[in-house]
Amino acid sequence: MASIRISPDKSVRPAPADLPASLREYIDYRKSGLSLNHIVGCPLDCGYCVRHLFANFSMKRPHLIVEDEVAVESLVNHWAFRAHTTPIQIFNRATDPFLPGVKQHLFNTLKALDRRRLTNPVLVISRWKIEADDVEQLESLEHLRLTILVTWSGIADERVEPVSSEIAARSLEVLAKTAFRTKKILYWRPIIAGLNDTPEHLSSARKLARLADATVFTGLFFRDEIRTYFRDVGVPDLYHAVARRKILPEETERRILAYFEGLPIFRKTSCGIAFAHGVADFNGHWGIREICEICPEVQREICSHHHRKPALDQVRDLARLVSLSTDHIEISEYHIEVDGSTEAQRYFMQHTLNFQVHDRAQPHRKHRHGRAEIGWE
Repeated sequence: MASIRISPDKSVRPAPADLPASLREYIDYRKSGLSLNHIVGCPLDCGYCVRHLFANFSMKRPHLIVEDEVAVESLVNHWAFRAHTTPIQIFNRATDPFLPGVKQHLFNTLKALDRRRLTNPVLVISRWKIEADDVEQLESLEHLRLTILVTWSGIADERVEPVSSEIAARSLEVLAKTAFRTKKILYWRPIIAGLNDTPEHLSSARKLARLADATVFTGLFFRDEIRTYFRDVGVPDLYHAVARRKILPEETERRILAYFEGLPIFRKTSCGIAFAHGVADFNGHWGIREICEICPEVQREICSHHHRKPALDQVRDLARLVSLSTDHIEISEYHIEVDGSTEAQRYFMQHTLNFQVHDRAQPHRKHRHGRAEIGWE
């Protein structure tokens, strides 16, 4: 495994004036909440990184778009932000939050939110080194419901992932020994059929899972830009086609679930986070009951208890707020159906209501769990 060279320089340069607008807009809405990304640039070179989609993969050094306090003010005054409700992600799109230089901005941002006595769920995703001193900073928070998702794949092909998975394993070990208020998730991704789903990988993942409060597993985000990159570096096509949704074949999932019997493992990020904190899933996945069949009974009880069908007037008010048509809105006991929506519109409504919101043009196929059709009959 080739080693990644990380500059010891802890400074973060100002972002260049020609930074693409898609990155300069440092707040966007995703399924796991409002995403705050006022630092862009990463040297880790993971071949499947979403930065390919933002034409930013070549920026190896982190750059600061705005100061931390400015970013936090923008976040809490964003039209979609709801105090104590809206899930927040920090530095999950264009850098790693625990890189030298970046992590101090992470701590500044977390503390600025915590000083406001906000209790929102906060997600921080990393595959880099987390030290005991870092955990001490995280544990000093008093209000935020913080979860660290440690990304581990076990992939040994440096063309796909040059970062040694041993780094993430050590970070999880540190968290297991030193984090108490801060919750920790084994974020097992991307799982790629034929590459890192061998019995040896399953065994390693199960051992690491015992260090975490929960395990979340997911597949590969495989778009044209990512496939082109892999072809350029000599990696044969990982799947026969690209897809809008993540790819995780049925047979791979079946083997994972059988191997993990007896341990808390989840198909969805928000489900694992909910279990770790002992609360209901903020995405309301209880409305897609087959997703929940693998969840521990205690979590199913929590989610079922908090599952409430919203009133039509409430849903229409939220639809108007996000400029979504209120025509043809339908509400069942399980989910809301709308027309002509964007992901951001749906996810805002979903998090506000803790209730699934679907678009008719992109229906959920039963037992696909929101994944691509590739690898499923």
